Amino acid sequence: MRVVVVDDHHMFRTGVRSELAAATAAVTVVAEAADVDTAVAAVERERPAVVLLDVHLPGGGGVEVIRRTQTTAPGTRFLALSVSDAAEDVIGTIRGGARGYVTKTISGAELVDAVGRVADGDAVFSPRLAGFVLDAFAGAIQVAEVDSDLDRLSEREREVMRLIARGYAYKEVAKELFISVKTVETHMSSVLRKLQLSSRHELTRWASDRRLL
Repeated sequence: MRVVVVDDHHMFRTGVRSELAAATAAVTVVAEAADVDTAVAAVERERPAVVLLDVHLPGGGGVEVIRRTQTTAPGTRFLALSVSDAAEDVIGTIRGGARGYVTKTISGAELVDAVGRVADGDAVFSPRLAGFVLDAFAGAIQVAEVDSDLDRLSEREREVMRLIARGYAYKEVAKELFISVKTVETHMSSVLRKLQLSSRHELTRWASDRRLL
């Protein structure tokens, strides 16, 4: 199976390539991309069976890649591979056309299995995430309201917000997102200001109420 890996972190793309190579010879990474434009070009050029696609990308996000290649690479299927397991990311990406959504905690062997299943036309989710999709279609999650709140935040601010709301220390967030502690502090201040919150405790409650944790 020919695969394109799309993620804005070079180290992560290298890790995925290594994991896939170690797990099987049946999957070949034919291209990598770090933003929407280069991802679209790679998909149209390579016509892979599956694209491993990060949700948050410079230039418009993973859903934009799907949208722009639907007619130019109609046989390609998309599997979201993201650090985010927030409901609005999962639901939005599936609605955008992805065949599955798994988190970056997945093992190499599990990823190979997920790629194969998506290539065969199956829908694949990390266990916890399937519930988000079912809840969304059952009306239990009001996605429009969640989207309206999150529209105030940049993609990086959303990532910082979710990790802080889960109890990560600033140093842990910095390590997870490959940014400095000072940058985390700056993003956190911006998040609290935009959401009109005053503390980490309020942020955690805000995120929990919206099922973003």
